[in-house]
Amino acid sequence: MKIEHVALQVADPVALTAWYVAHLGLQVLRHFPQRNQTHFLGDDGATVLEVYHAPGIPVPDYDAQDPLVLHLAFVSTDPDADARRLIAAGAVLVEEVRPSDGSLLVMLRDPWGIPIQLCRRTTPLR
Repeated sequence: MKIEHVALQVADPVALTAWYVAHLGLQVLRHFPQRNQTHFLGDDGATVLEVYHAPGIPVPDYDAQDPLVLHLAFVSTDPDADARRLIAAGAVLVEEVRPSDGSLLVMLRDPWGIPIQLCRRTTPLR
């Protein structure tokens, strides 16, 4: 089996989608505006993120959760520059981790509090 997608219940899927497309390089693969404003977002690989707002279902308080509970990790060739760019667009820096192997992991929160991590790993996961 392979993971098809990961889904997030968010307060404003339209605004979040616009920000992720503009600043994280994702593209809208499918959009279902009826009821939940469901958007399927993808990168140039096989990763798909679904964002929606289901009425009557609470939106998690992402900002109150430790980023290690849930975060979206993105490969970045220059996490420092990407972090500066994202902060200028409304993200907030949480922390930087510089493991001894030379990797760099920068944790941010998007404007809705969802943790996003920028990863430059010495040894890529794939």
